[in-house]
Amino acid sequence: MTDQPAAPYAGARVTAVVVTFNRLTLLQSLLERLEQVPELAEVLVLDNASTDGTGEWLAGLADRDPGTEHPGAAAVLGRTLAENGGGAGGFHDGLAWAVERGADLVWLMDDDGLPDRDCLARLLAEPDLDFWGPLVVDESDPERLVFPIRLPGGTRVVHRLADVRAAASGDRIDGIVIPFNGVLVTRELVERIGLPRAEYFIWGDDHEYRLRAEAAGARIATVVTAQVRHPAVGSLGTPMMLGRTTYNHSPSDLKHYCMARNNLLNQREYRGWPHALAFVVKTLWFYTFTRPSAHRIGLSLRAMWAGLRGDFSGHRRFLR
Repeated sequence: MTDQPAAPYAGARVTAVVVTFNRLTLLQSLLERLEQVPELAEVLVLDNASTDGTGEWLAGLADRDPGTEHPGAAAVLGRTLAENGGGAGGFHDGLAWAVERGADLVWLMDDDGLPDRDCLARLLAEPDLDFWGPLVVDESDPERLVFPIRLPGGTRVVHRLADVRAAASGDRIDGIVIPFNGVLVTRELVERIGLPRAEYFIWGDDHEYRLRAEAAGARIATVVTAQVRHPAVGSLGTPMMLGRTTYNHSPSDLKHYCMARNNLLNQREYRGWPHALAFVVKTLWFYTFTRPSAHRIGLSLRAMWAGLRGDFSGHRRFLR
């Protein structure tokens, strides 16, 4: 009788890290789903100083036994931060917390995504990876990606699930992942490359972490059979320059400020000055011709200059 091969991550301790801010109802729905995921050992929730009662609700979890509703469910622990550190600060602290608690694999996600019930199982079925995740699909149109994917080896950006499946080799596409929406990272990789850059606040911290993992030789992939449902987030991948390229436009000044600052630094550090300058040109073109806005041009230039000076405080004037 032939022995069956061991599962790729058999015996690994898997911990979910959830970062939340002022979305208690969404957080509760997500935790209800995660409590039904048998592969999870525990769930760690990082509350970014919410003002909607999230901290008080998390504090009450110590008096609640999830096993009464879901036998064998993962324990849920909460920690409320002293101030809002954005997604970057939350994932920085949450990933450190998970590693301190002995996690072998950490499953990272925001509070507004909802992984399919078999999402983690499908991720864990893929062997020999360090940093990998699911497709993030529009909750109201599951055949559309919330975060478009630039396919490896070219410039093609795809927005539809059918195009991703057509490009996949087996159940995955190697060399690309969309963090931090349901992405798995190994403890070994975290110990090798460190934690996300907390000072980035939002938009670009996840991309920087992927670039850092890539530079360290991490094995990266998107598993096309695993999915997280997520609300639409705006005009990501908006075509420009007669469709030759795209730009990640957001209606939020806060998000745009952080994106302009952080992406310029990412391009400079990991791709070099020619790519950084190309990003400046794209930004000026987009808000001059594609979606004209003198306000956005000024905001972009201020954000970029702040980043080059190492000033990561400018986004705070947009916080409420």
